[in-house]
Amino acid sequence: MKKPEVSRPRRGLAPLASILTIANLLCGYYAILSTMKGTVTDLDNAAKAIGFAILFDTLDGRVARMSNTSSPFGRELDSLADVISFGVAPAFLTLAWGVKSLDQPVGSSVLAQHIQQIGWIVSFAFLICGAWRLARFNIHSVTHDPYAHRYFVGMPIPAAAGLIAATVHAFKVPVANWYWALLWLGIVAVLAFLMVSPIRYYSFKHIGLRRKPQLLGLGILAWSIWVYSEYVLLALAVTYSLSGITSKVTGMVRRHVPQHAG
Repeated sequence: MKKPEVSRPRRGLAPLASILTIANLLCGYYAILSTMKGTVTDLDNAAKAIGFAILFDTLDGRVARMSNTSSPFGRELDSLADVISFGVAPAFLTLAWGVKSLDQPVGSSVLAQHIQQIGWIVSFAFLICGAWRLARFNIHSVTHDPYAHRYFVGMPIPAAAGLIAATVHAFKVPVANWYWALLWLGIVAVLAFLMVSPIRYYSFKHIGLRRKPQLLGLGILAWSIWVYSEYVLLALAVTYSLSGITSKVTGMVRRHVPQHAG
C-alpha cells in the first residue's frame, strides 16, 4: 500500500512570497506619503497604491500556498504589512479626503472642527478594528475549521481598505460639504464594524486559475479595470462589501420562514 504523497516545499519560490509582501508594505508607505501631500492627484495616487497593495497581498498568499512555503514568520510579516497598507494608510486617506477639505464659511468653523474630531475617532476606530481583524485571522488560520479557507469571519481588512481607496479613486475631488463628510465617516464606521463582526465573507481561495473559462474571466476583469478603473473597482468593492450582509440577512430570513410540508 502506497503512502500518500506529501507536497514538498518549492524553495525557489519561497523568496518570491516575501518580495511580494515587501511590495505590499512599500505601497502602503507610498500611500501614506502621497496622502500627506494632500493634492487631488496625490490622494488619487494614494488610492491607487492601496489598490496595488491589495494585488500584492493576494499574490503573496497564493504563491505561498502554491509553493507550500507558508511559515509563521511569513504570516507575521504579512500581517504587519497589512496593518500599514490596509490600516494606517486608509485611515490617513479617510481624513485627508473626507474631512480636511471641508468648506468653512462664516459661522461654520465650529461645525467643521467637530466633524474633524469625529473623523479622528472614526479613522482610529477603523485602524483598531483592522488590527483586531488581522489578529483574529491569524488565530483562525491555524485551526482545523473546514470552512476556514472558504469563508472569512468578518470583512477582510484589504476589502475594507479597498472600498475606501475605490471611492477616492472614483470621485477624485475631496469632500467639501459637512453632510457628505458625515456620510463618508458613517460608511467608514460601518466598515470598521464589519471587520470585527461575525459576518462571513467569501474568500475565493479555493478557486483555481487553470481552466480556460476562469482565465478568460480574469482577463476580461483585468481589461475592464485597466480601461474603466473608477467604475469597475468601486462596483467590485461595494458588491463585495454588501455580499456578507446580504448573505447574513438571507440566512436569517430563511431560518424564520416556516417550512411547509409538501
